[in-house]
Order: sequence, then structure tokens, then C-alpha cells
Amino acid sequence: MGPRSTLNKARKQVSKRSRPRASSSRSKSSARWLNEHFTDPFVLRAQAQGWRSRAIFKLEEVDRREKLLLPGAICLDLGAAPGAWSQYARRRLGRGGRVVAADILPMEPLAGVEFVQGDFREQPVFERILAALPGRQVDLVLSDMAPALSGIDAIDQPRSMYLAELALDMAAQVLKGGGNALIKVFQGTGFQELIQDARRRFAKVKLVKPAASRARSPEMYLLAKDFRLV
Repeated sequence: MGPRSTLNKARKQVSKRSRPRASSSRSKSSARWLNEHFTDPFVLRAQAQGWRSRAIFKLEEVDRREKLLLPGAICLDLGAAPGAWSQYARRRLGRGGRVVAADILPMEPLAGVEFVQGDFREQPVFERILAALPGRQVDLVLSDMAPALSGIDAIDQPRSMYLAELALDMAAQVLKGGGNALIKVFQGTGFQELIQDARRRFAKVKLVKPAASRARSPEMYLLAKDFRLV
């Protein structure tokens, strides 16, 4: 057997060995995620109680401690799909309250929730959201927005910060004086600048990490209270 035949044989052997390992690795990773998801106590509670996702327990914990959602209030929920936060807000605000939800993704209808689908960076979508709100009378802006993660921090972090900045800017345009905002943020580049910006606009700013936020996740929530209406 010549050198070329030996090399080709070696390449085939390496290829045969490496392909199953990669597939096996992905399968094991997927299996771990599925097992973790379906045994997650917050997932099980959400399913048992009829909530649309486990994210409801993040908002519920902060709301119970901070009293964000009060009867009769007006709430704007950004990045609302699949709708757990809007679902919870609708129940908390009572008949006199209003919930306007927005997302690029579609969302199944929720009784008592006005939904605007589209990218609110686009003027027509932004105007539709404003049209659904009664002037500058919003009491609370919620944002659980997050980008589709690539697993590469240099890509994911700027995208995450950009969404948080968008939510903070939207809050500044619709909140009434004394209004509040709860915005998902990720620790990393741009994080401190975002906090400083929030402190210029709100009297009270702090970070919270609800129990339902997975420990390994860098996500936290920026809680900004008492908006300064200039």
C-alpha cells in the first residue's frame, strides 16, 4: 500500500470516528437540556397553574416585593410573547387596568390584553403602540426581551444591551411621572453605562435576580422606580 492509500485510509478512519462523537455530544447536550427543562420546578408549576411560561414567577416575585402592579394601572409589556407576563399583569390590574403587549413574534390572544405585533424600532409599529396607550399615562413598563443567543459573548452581550437600552428609551417616552420599569439586563460590556443612564432618569434604581432566574444565567432585572418627568 502506497503513502497516498495509507493517508486516505487514515482520513476515512478519522472521519468515521469523529462524526458519531459530534452527534453523540449534541444528543447528550440536548438530552440534558430537555431533562432539566421538564423537571424544572418552575416549569412544572407554570404548567399546573395554567401560565404560559416559567417566566411568570420572575415577575411575580418582584411584584410581591415591590408592589409594581396595582389595580387600575396601565402597563406596557415589551417582548411579551408567549405572554406569561401579560397574563399575570392582566390578573393583577383588575378590570380598571390596561395591558398593552408588543413583540416581533406572534402571540396567542389573551383576554383583556391589547397586542401589537412588530418591531417597535419601526415608526409605524411605534405609532401603533402609542395609539394603544392613553398619552403619557403608563404606570409600568415591563421588558423581558432577549436576543437569540449564539453562545458567543462578543456577539450576544451587545445585542442584549441594545435591547435593554431600547426598553429604557421606550419607558422614558411613555411613563408618567413616578412610573416604574422592570427590564431584563445581562451583566457584561455596557452594563454599568446602562445603570448610570437609568439613574439619571429614575429616582431609585437597583438590580434584582428572582429565584426563577437560573443560577448559571447572567440575566438580572433592572428595577427603576419613580420616573423623573422633565
